[in-house]
Amino acid sequence: MSHAKTSYVCLPCRASYKQRCTGDHDRICPRCTQPLIHVGSAFATPRRRDTDAWRTLSVLLHAGIRFHKSCCGGPGYRPRTMSEVRERMAYARATGEPFARALVRRSLP
Repeated sequence: MSHAKTSYVCLPCRASYKQRCTGDHDRICPRCTQPLIHVGSAFATPRRRDTDAWRTLSVLLHAGIRFHKSCCGGPGYRPRTMSEVRERMAYARATGEPFARALVRRSLP
């Protein structure tokens, strides 16, 4: 039986690495030696030249949102574009809802 793998991301390098899940999440980027961010096993890496997708990913990760599998098979809704992020930021400011919760909301009322 093989060990489960999970994804780690380096935002400055725009690189993702699948590594064994050993319990500790202190990993270092082999390119720039900066700490990697543990993003979860249900993460799909954007193309390196897709700057909009990497900016969106950076906002999500800095808000504390990760891509872990749930019991139903996936991590749930995550915005894919900066325009979706801006809509949810405006909604969070207008309603007082926490920013991280507004980001993972499938649809805005």
